Amino acid sequence: MKAARLVAPATFDFIDIDEPTPVDGEAKIRVEAVSVCGSDIHGQFHAEHPEEAYPLAPGVPCHEIAGTVIESKTDDIKEGQRAIVLPSRGLGGLTEYLVQTPDRILPVPDWGPLDEWVMCQHTGTVLYSVKQMGNVAGKRVAVLGQGGIGLSFSMLTEKQGAAQVIGIDPVEARREKALEVGATNTVNPDEDDMYAAIEELTGGEGIDIVVDATGDPAGFGQCLKIVKRWGTFVSFSLTGQGGKIAEFPHQEFMFKAARIIPTQVAATDKPTQDIREMIALKERGWADPGVLKSHNLDFTDVQQAYDMYADHSNGVIKLAMSVNGGGA
Repeated sequence: MKAARLVAPATFDFIDIDEPTPVDGEAKIRVEAVSVCGSDIHGQFHAEHPEEAYPLAPGVPCHEIAGTVIESKTDDIKEGQRAIVLPSRGLGGLTEYLVQTPDRILPVPDWGPLDEWVMCQHTGTVLYSVKQMGNVAGKRVAVLGQGGIGLSFSMLTEKQGAAQVIGIDPVEARREKALEVGATNTVNPDEDDMYAAIEELTGGEGIDIVVDATGDPAGFGQCLKIVKRWGTFVSFSLTGQGGKIAEFPHQEFMFKAARIIPTQVAATDKPTQDIREMIALKERGWADPGVLKSHNLDFTDVQQAYDMYADHSNGVIKLAMSVNGGGA
């Protein structure tokens, strides 16, 4: 089977490897749709590993995966079932087939395109983070970064009754999408004085809840400056291999006395629960992460897909790649 792998920073090639064979307690999935996450970019695609670390493992980096079960050696998962699949650590979805245990196979309905259902994976991780905020009804929310994650925050906080949702991003296509999915206002931090703009938009009231969804080491300090005194700061952002922030405004930190909540559902003991809940919410029509998909490509275009997502080019919001001719 075909698999993509990183052979150097930001450089893919394809190799042929053996198809995996499930053992008792596992199922084999034909991968049909995969998507790119911002953490794939700064965590692996743009990371500069030691030269001897390349090539990376086949299939890496990719953890937003959907497909169809074609062989099952477990009573919990049936053949023919469509599902979102979470890869195990060190593995990835840039491959035609994979095997997994039932706890990491998340069934989706038979209707609707898989390349839209797969978007529930990243929005499900946001659902977990939104729950940590408490009641957002009537609150002013600002989301720094309007990629797939930031847009999901804008969508879900608006759905839960936030009085104001301000999407902050320098990319025009992302700001436009933010307004479509629930943001009441947007700010371009490259052209506007972000702090003055927020002061004006909130009538001097400030931001009750601020979210860092940038993947940028500068985002942490900027969010501390944005949040109002005794407000809430939800930190979702992962900043890559170094994991460092650009600056820590200690005086601001002490004065604001904000509640700072780091959120990473993958580090919990129930990493799939909120993704399963997001699938159910989409199924009943409460919210649809599928609207975030802006581009479709083929698996053979993996280099183009990651380049496009990394460069924020061609108006990309979220993209899906078709594998094995699937996705629809």
